[in-house]
Amino acid sequence: MQNEQVKPNFEFVALMASLMSIVALTIDAILPAIADIGIAINSLDPTRNQLLVTMIFLGLGVGQLFFGPLSDSLGRKPIVYFGFTIFLIASVICLFAPNLEIMLVGRVLQGVGLSAPRTISISIIRDTYKGDYMAKIMSFVTAFFILVPIVAPAIGKTIMHIMGWQGIFYMQLFFALVVGIWFWKRQDETLNPDYKVKFSFGIFLKGTKEIFKYKETVSCTMISGLITGSFLVYLSSAQHVFEELYGLTETFPYVFAGLAFSVGISTLLNGTLVLRFGMRNLSFLALVMFTSLALCYSFIFWNSEDPGLVVLLTFLSLLFLCLGFIWGNMRSIAMEPIGHIAGIGAAITGFVSTILAIPISIFVGGFIEDSVWALFAGLGVCGLLSILLFLAFKTRPLFANNHIYTN
Repeated sequence: MQNEQVKPNFEFVALMASLMSIVALTIDAILPAIADIGIAINSLDPTRNQLLVTMIFLGLGVGQLFFGPLSDSLGRKPIVYFGFTIFLIASVICLFAPNLEIMLVGRVLQGVGLSAPRTISISIIRDTYKGDYMAKIMSFVTAFFILVPIVAPAIGKTIMHIMGWQGIFYMQLFFALVVGIWFWKRQDETLNPDYKVKFSFGIFLKGTKEIFKYKETVSCTMISGLITGSFLVYLSSAQHVFEELYGLTETFPYVFAGLAFSVGISTLLNGTLVLRFGMRNLSFLALVMFTSLALCYSFIFWNSEDPGLVVLLTFLSLLFLCLGFIWGNMRSIAMEPIGHIAGIGAAITGFVSTILAIPISIFVGGFIEDSVWALFAGLGVCGLLSILLFLAFKTRPLFANNHIYTN
């Protein structure tokens, strides 16, 4: 039953955020340990070791392509349980990996497993809410979810000092177990029996055809991929940039936390402002600001040395403030017309945006060796393309006086 005027239930928001947070914990907690992991598995190239972050997104993209449709057939809850099982097996592979290649297999499988709770949480939200209220819930969930990246590197570094890098994987498994039991005990099945669809590979084709009927869904999915890809460059290179280029080996977790806090603040603000100004208006303004900041940095520091730490953090903080108004709203706009196929819709849109993000991250990340300039150039180009897509395929006018009803 979808709700438009019901206040968010705190436990529901917290549970959905926790399902998503396992992904963030699995990615961000190992950031301070990447160098140690590389030494343990005889991989000393920092550029190659960035794949430990990037490749989990490959698993997230591929996994959700199957788990979404399966959830439309079997229900939301069984798919989440199956995903947690895969995650358990993948974590064991990572713990005992003898080299980078096996470790990457484990990381891809971790992504496959975690794609289930990540995708299904979005489907559950779409099952339950719609319109700007769905965007409101998504913003609160994302704001809650952002708390994990804020603390994850610090937690990972603490655990690494006590138990070694393997302890980080044990911690992830414990968190997954707690969230899995909570989900089992407290969350009801949300798939309407009337919307159940028998699983077949043909539904991928049907779902894709249905999605392509809605040009705004397609454009916002591509925008999500572009913005996520540019952010993934930062995420995969953050340890190298702050610890090696700026010498912040001990303070890296706190710098990372501060930047993540910027995203959390703006995401929370989006949750309170979206009903007043509309998700399209907020996300478009944020895209313009995001692109302007990235291009401004690129022009100022073209062919010159990296600026001081304060300047770098100022630009990154402002950029990340914009992200909080982009991610949740873009996903909500994309999902709004396809609630009747929420499972396959979330799967296909999530797959496309993730698969689009990975080559962007790998390509741009390869240029970040002695300078962070390529990071901002990549952010600027992706932002500019996103603005063009948004304007070309928007279906409703921006900044209308009756935005609450036209969004």
